[in-house]
Amino acid sequence: MKTLRVASLLTGMTALLVSGAAMAGVNVGINVGVPAPVYVAPAPVYAPPPPPVVYQPAPMYAPAPAIVIGWHGDRYWDGRRYWGRDEWYRHHGRGWGGDRGHGDHGRHGWH
Repeated sequence: MKTLRVASLLTGMTALLVSGAAMAGVNVGINVGVPAPVYVAPAPVYAPPPPPVVYQPAPMYAPAPAIVIGWHGDRYWDGRRYWGRDEWYRHHGRGWGGDRGHGDHGRHGWH
């Protein structure tokens, strides 16, 4: 029985080694006919690099000046020119009611 085991073990190992050699895939490279074409890489073409991309900056618009009609310190802006305080009063009078000061409230009849 021992001999049978040893014989089957040796037969199995031999079969394993023979099958490994059979799977090795040894090829004998004999081609009959026209030889295969040989492909050569084309020569490299060197071109100058493209110019850098430059974008025109977005246009900057200044905000419209704010025109404020009225007194600016000691000058009055009427939309066309600055008037001095005394010059304005000489040209336009002292307000809607003429030359009135603070002490004449009861003289005109509307108070």
